[in-house]
Amino acid sequence: MTEASQNLHALLKAITPVEIAGPQNSDISQLTADSRLAAPGTMFVAVRGVNVDGHRFIPAAVTAGAAAIVCEEFPDEMPQNVCFIRVADSADALGRLASQWYGNPSRKLTLIGVTGTNGKTTIATLLYEMARLSGCKAGLLSTVSNIVDTTVYEAVQTTPDPLSIHRLLHDMVEAGCTFAAMEVSSHAAQQRRIAGLHFKGGIFTNLTRDHLDYHKTFDAYLKAKKSFFDGLGADAFALVNLDDSHGTVMLQNTCARKADYSIQRDADFTARPLEDRLDGMLLEIDGTEVETMFTGRFNASNLLAVYGAWRLLGYDKESTLLNMSRLRPVAGRFQTVTNTDRTITGVVDYAHTPDALINVLDTLREVCGCKRRIITVCGAGGNRDHGKRPLMAEAAARRSDRLILTSDNPRNEDPEAILADMRAGLDSDQAARTLSICDRREAIRTAVALAQPGDVILVAGKGHEDYQIIGDVKRHFSDLEELQAAFKV
Repeated sequence: MTEASQNLHALLKAITPVEIAGPQNSDISQLTADSRLAAPGTMFVAVRGVNVDGHRFIPAAVTAGAAAIVCEEFPDEMPQNVCFIRVADSADALGRLASQWYGNPSRKLTLIGVTGTNGKTTIATLLYEMARLSGCKAGLLSTVSNIVDTTVYEAVQTTPDPLSIHRLLHDMVEAGCTFAAMEVSSHAAQQRRIAGLHFKGGIFTNLTRDHLDYHKTFDAYLKAKKSFFDGLGADAFALVNLDDSHGTVMLQNTCARKADYSIQRDADFTARPLEDRLDGMLLEIDGTEVETMFTGRFNASNLLAVYGAWRLLGYDKESTLLNMSRLRPVAGRFQTVTNTDRTITGVVDYAHTPDALINVLDTLREVCGCKRRIITVCGAGGNRDHGKRPLMAEAAARRSDRLILTSDNPRNEDPEAILADMRAGLDSDQAARTLSICDRREAIRTAVALAQPGDVILVAGKGHEDYQIIGDVKRHFSDLEELQAAFKV
């Protein structure tokens, strides 16, 4: 457990201050980056956020009784009873201070980070499950949930803020965990939310267009992902997908032990799908056949990443493959459901990028053949990258027999305008096979009404999410629940 207070001088050993002004021997009662939580004895870290600059709130933190202020620029007024610590990057300092505050928990765990556009949640979750199957207590930080041993906490964002990360890792250590897996988003890497973490391994899945509303350019998005591998130490491994052209880029400046995996080329770890069905897949991994409960080449790649990481951690091939055969699909990732007479199959998937849609639909086409129709329901989020909207619609229309465009967290945008952006990607033939229905519940019901025996319905975009954001309001909505309800009508 962490102490009720910690000495400021001891805490400062975690960072490299540029300049210090004021007393350094006070006891710190809490560490925060939120001035509203400041109280007597607090260390307040002023972080420059995307929308708000924490430096604006230094006076409020001082008024509340903060004993120390960490910032990139000293304020005009600096009371003599407060210690001001100037650093080059306060976001980086926050992560390192958080690690020190919670007893450097990542160094007491085998912590594996997973980054890339698609597959992060599946791989991180399966690594957590592999650890449990191997007899270890484990933790997970993912888009779906944060888990400490067996206690599940709702996940607010893919990668939490630094204080939450280190607190959760500390809780894992206290619970007896020895292993942890976490998703590392591009936002988290760029915003230094992973500062102060000691990773024993990093995995790169792939890189396709996503989050350009934030990163602005694909190159900036790539560099954010790459920075994670640049920061790995010599005692870690860096495992990358050789089937993605950006895989080798991730390895260029890393000090970590390098390894790669592929389902298409020669690599350190290889796999080949032998038989693919809606309820599972027979894989050949490093020359040995293994039956899995997963479907599709993209899942073959995800499973191979898990296999490679487990072998790099020192586990033998036989036990690794045995445990992999016991793994189950992650909620909202190619999750299947059937109607009452099992003549129509529904698939719920988180695919919300053009590449992810292509992967899922190509898999469905390979499994279903040409005789079974595919009806796709998908949309695009509001207040996000406008450029991918027509690309997503075109990717879905090209691979579906019928397409229904609908809302997907419209937020503060006009849903009709979002659908218009998507329809702009369709040619006349594709448009003729496409419906636009803003109400997502009605869109799912319409897909079921259109379906005939043997058809497959893909509801894409939200996956595990059980909410719909309309305006500033988050309302309960589950694609899986809606699909199940429509099947029962």
